[in-house]
Amino acid sequence: MRIYADKLADSLQKSLLPVYLIFGGEPLLTQESVKAVEKKALSEGFEEKHHFTVDNGLDWTQVYDCCQSLSLFCSRQIIVLEIAEAGLNATLSKSLATVAEYLNPDIVLIVIGNKLTKAQESAAWFKTLIANGCLVNCLTPDLSRLPQFVMTRCRSLGLSPDAEAVQMLAQWHEGNLFALMQSLEKLALNYPDGQLNLIRLQESLDRHNHFTPFHWMDALLEGKANRAQRILRQLEAEAVEPIILMRTLQKELLLLLQMKQQLNTLGIGAVFDKHRVWQNKRPLYSAALQRLSINKLQNLIRLLAQTEVLAKTQYEQPSWPLINQLSVEFAVPQANIPLPV
Repeated sequence: MRIYADKLADSLQKSLLPVYLIFGGEPLLTQESVKAVEKKALSEGFEEKHHFTVDNGLDWTQVYDCCQSLSLFCSRQIIVLEIAEAGLNATLSKSLATVAEYLNPDIVLIVIGNKLTKAQESAAWFKTLIANGCLVNCLTPDLSRLPQFVMTRCRSLGLSPDAEAVQMLAQWHEGNLFALMQSLEKLALNYPDGQLNLIRLQESLDRHNHFTPFHWMDALLEGKANRAQRILRQLEAEAVEPIILMRTLQKELLLLLQMKQQLNTLGIGAVFDKHRVWQNKRPLYSAALQRLSINKLQNLIRLLAQTEVLAKTQYEQPSWPLINQLSVEFAVPQANIPLPV
């Protein structure tokens, strides 16, 4: 079974499953999901909890012993396996699959990890564990889904925001759901009537959005110039190193140039397959390839090279104005160029 984090509570009301795979890496959703499973398990007598970090230093015999041994005080246990940032190698994957052999009705297993890859979903450990359990998707909502997420959280706190307030809350807190919840709790205290509008938001809140260079890059690819500039201003305010943005931009510009040249002989689908572009990223690259000519991409690469030289030689002169120019020229709408199918 596969569900999104916001549907976990409904699922737990129906039954408690032996295994919960909580993946996606969004801290707030992961934390809430783990607590919800543990609360349900506790209500059904699973009173003993063991937590292990899955890395190369883990002694798996401790995990297997927990599965086999019964406590003197209670026989039902919650075992949490949290996969480290480095992920799983072949040895760890095999050990994780072995855990399934030790599971019994007196154990609830919770496995926590970052976003699953297609390779992981095809792995033996995943197939074995999900056969008797549930995958809880804890991915951070993207900007298109974030307003609905905000609205749901507002309702849970008795808040009634108007449409403009929902959009503003989503923009201010993109990528930082913990800050969103803190802001909503503050608003609930400040306005007991629950009515939210732009004036009340501006009176009560500071901005808590947290962007990365990847958010900026996605906005550039999609041609959302205003959003790209807003993200860039935030990154500059957070003192992100300009060279990080340059390296991110360089990688994408060179990739786009390669794709654009290959479109002379291949269809767009074949080009994406050749470069192993993820399905959810293909619309972004399609938008950029339709918008940008080979000549434009080459000009952007030259401007990027000038910006990098400036950053490495003229330390007293800030490179942000040129990065801003790159951002505008990359995302500015141009005539669409049909792509070969």
